[in-house]
Amino acid sequence: MPKTANLNVRIDPDVKKQAEELFADLGITISDAVNMFIHQALIYGGLPFDVKLPDYNVYHQITLEHFIQEKEQSTGQDTEQFPFPVRKKPGK
Repeated sequence: MPKTANLNVRIDPDVKKQAEELFADLGITISDAVNMFIHQALIYGGLPFDVKLPDYNVYHQITLEHFIQEKEQSTGQDTEQFPFPVRKKPGK
């Protein structure tokens, strides 16, 4: 039985490059990082971090809405074109 198995993952090339640089600074490879992640998931019995939508408080929500308004007015750019998801809380 082999000591290792192959795992193929598709990832954005730019993200891969950034991850390689980050992990190299930490003295590990992407393979090491993936192995650590999988071992932690097995220990936790799931993902070793919370997966959820951010819970913005009222201040963050007002600030975000103000930013969106100003950006749309100054550039005419629709928020759908932003490089990050702009989401309002459900029911708001």
